[in-house]
Amino acid sequence: MKFTLKDYQADAVDDVLANLNDAREDYHRPRPRLSAFSLSAVTGAGKTVMAAAVIEALFVGNDDFNFAPDPGAVVLWFTSDPSLNEQTRHRILQATEEIPYSRLVAIGNTFAGDRLEPGHVYFLNSQKLASRSLLVRGGTLADAENMLIAPDRRANTFWDVLRNTIEDPVLTLYVILDEAHRGMKRPNRNERVEKSTIVRQLVNGDAGAPPVPIVLGISATVERFNQAMTDSSGRTLLPNVVVDPARVQESGLLKDDIRLDFPAETGTFDTVLLRRGVRRVRESTQHWADYHGAQVTTEDPVIPLLVVQVPNTPSDQMLLDALQAIVQEWPELSDSNIAHVFGEHSDLVVGGHVVGYISPEHVQQRTVVRVLLAKDAISTGWDCPRAEVLVSYRPAQDDTHITQLLGRMVRTPLARRIPGDDRLNSVECILPFFDRSTARKVVELLLGTSGTSDADDDPAGGSGGGDGRRVLLGPIDMHVNSTVPAEVWEAFDQLPSETLPRKGARPTSRLSGLAQALAYDGLVPNATKLAHAELLAVLDGLAARYADVVDEARQDVRTVEGETIIASIANRTFIVDSSFTELADDRTVDAEYRAAGRVLGKDIAARYAERIADRDGNDDAFFAAHLQVAALAKVPTVADELNRAATTLVERWLTEYRVPLKGLSDERQAVYAELIAMTGTPQPISVLRPKVRTESTVSEDGKAVPTRTRHLMSDTQGTFPIGSLGSWEVDVLDRELPHSAAWYRNPGRAADDALAIAYVDGKGAWRRLFPDFIFFADIGGSVQPSIVDPHGYHLADALPKLRGLARFAVDHGSAFHRIEAVAKVDDTLRVLDLTQQQVRDAITTATDAEALYRSGAASNY
Repeated sequence: MKFTLKDYQADAVDDVLANLNDAREDYHRPRPRLSAFSLSAVTGAGKTVMAAAVIEALFVGNDDFNFAPDPGAVVLWFTSDPSLNEQTRHRILQATEEIPYSRLVAIGNTFAGDRLEPGHVYFLNSQKLASRSLLVRGGTLADAENMLIAPDRRANTFWDVLRNTIEDPVLTLYVILDEAHRGMKRPNRNERVEKSTIVRQLVNGDAGAPPVPIVLGISATVERFNQAMTDSSGRTLLPNVVVDPARVQESGLLKDDIRLDFPAETGTFDTVLLRRGVRRVRESTQHWADYHGAQVTTEDPVIPLLVVQVPNTPSDQMLLDALQAIVQEWPELSDSNIAHVFGEHSDLVVGGHVVGYISPEHVQQRTVVRVLLAKDAISTGWDCPRAEVLVSYRPAQDDTHITQLLGRMVRTPLARRIPGDDRLNSVECILPFFDRSTARKVVELLLGTSGTSDADDDPAGGSGGGDGRRVLLGPIDMHVNSTVPAEVWEAFDQLPSETLPRKGARPTSRLSGLAQALAYDGLVPNATKLAHAELLAVLDGLAARYADVVDEARQDVRTVEGETIIASIANRTFIVDSSFTELADDRTVDAEYRAAGRVLGKDIAARYAERIADRDGNDDAFFAAHLQVAALAKVPTVADELNRAATTLVERWLTEYRVPLKGLSDERQAVYAELIAMTGTPQPISVLRPKVRTESTVSEDGKAVPTRTRHLMSDTQGTFPIGSLGSWEVDVLDRELPHSAAWYRNPGRAADDALAIAYVDGKGAWRRLFPDFIFFADIGGSVQPSIVDPHGYHLADALPKLRGLARFAVDHGSAFHRIEAVAKVDDTLRVLDLTQQQVRDAITTATDAEALYRSGAASNY
């Protein structure tokens, strides 16, 4: 893969591959079993990247996932949209180096061949399987050209191709249904039966083709697909793979904040608020330009886009008023800077302006387009991360159309969070025809709190929400508070934070990635060569230390033992006549060598084989080298020793180059952040200073939110809004402020300016908590920070988070004056002091958080 998978992506790929491995074994049993499962993830999670990693592993294997390739793998990618297939082909080509474009085949009417070929991905859309399509008609193309048959008939239909592929014992057909919920709904009387059941025909078999063996459905909303597979007779349902939306939000691939503007009084404000939207996109343009100007980076600059959403049948006057407002507020624009994606697919002439049509999938690359006119949710799979501002002319009852389009605009432009800048991590939505009550419904839809019963009708278009995402009302951007003493910021710079551990992270892969990064940045010119030399020397030492064990393993690999059994037909008995031994052939040794690559790492195994072969230098050197590597990998302690050496070198380099790494661009620092986190234990990292902090100034009921002073970030009056705090959280804040020089409302999401603490949840998975407050106080002549975290004991994560805080206190307690967890018990605030050993011991043995706060381990706050 060209991309480093995010932790949740790697976990999902691992789970999908495990299912596919089981599915393949089930299908090639003497009595084949059909199977199906789904991969669901919110819009923007990178489903295509995950699918590309899965397909690459099917074709060539993957050491990190310990997955052997399937030489007979054939992938059929099916959607209802040919343009979406083209986007997917392009993205897979961008994501992987192992699948050339020639093996990404779009099936058209001229498709020839009697079966699908292994190692290929075939793209098919539902229109090609319609009854009138040439692809499913009888006859041949040559016959049609010679007028021997009707021009729309062919002899080898696609159903024949499908049957031949499925029945070939060497091949394994994997069908991936993109946007898997489409076509799975049972048709009502107003729908064409054929259109809504084509995908079911493909899955369940049609026109003589048997059911497809393995089905993977991919979508943000998979309930209809899952139900359809449940209804399919004779198909085994494997565990569905569900990506946690909170982990996607934490990754930085999705924007953290949605800024919502609407009129606070009745009246006609459409053009007024459209002008506001134009100003906002111009401000965003300058903000991005300033950011890129301060970076030394290879990333393309972000050119923000304004999306203006109109009703399905906009009047000419509406369009004219909108265009006039836009060009008056932004006079530098010309007609070439404004485009539309209406279904008419033709240029619009409005009041002397010619607004050209642009295909949705080209909007992201055509940066000359700065304003885009749209109607409904633009299209399935539309991807335009540079869309920063939406002004919707939709009326209040069209909230679902607004949230569906906005759901396509939440992807971050650089596929990463911008450190410390809430403004650049947000998207803005302006609703001229909404009021407070109707805007609140949009908030609920975007945060996933509206109680939608059918997830396939998700009004937000599967864009996620909830944990980590905020919808801001009356947002205000705040900057560094000039009244905060420099000593406080110096203490802030020393705050420790932690990474989120990654399941199944491979130390040798981590070292390889770090070496490539250090070499790229000129910090260690020959880093890859040095890393290989270190690991190969370790293998040399292990080969010498375990020489006898390796010799036995080599003999085991080199020979095949068997027994001869004589069956007596008369007596119905079996007699073991003798045992025998045969020398393994090249194919057997090669298979064991490939298995060694999954243990040691493919690259390390290959390098070590070359090293051995160079030493021997005879005609059979590579065979002997492969045999030696295969034998060495069978020694149980070798992999652990190699991983330990890789981890030691990684830690040494990260420590040695810690300061130079801090001077790199945000783009490069993000690469190292991923590498630091590629381990199974929490890693210490720094908290970066915030640059722009955004908070709501208006509550959902329309009232101005209260404020407090002395926060590290503030508005021009030196205040910070506290509308996000609950009543007893405010009580905690007010009790601490008289004794504090300054305070920090720690962001409640994964951000570079947030203090994060890793913990293990009730299911055994690593998560991160973000304590609410950090207070800074003068203790004995120096400013020291304290963590104070109000958290309800009734919440399911209360006890796991307390255990995470206790571990953090052991590892990093010296950096803090206090580390305290606070909860309200009845009408009294109770506190657990995590710096105390007896409190940590009580947390370790506790089975109930409420009982813990009521016990003697806690005291009144």
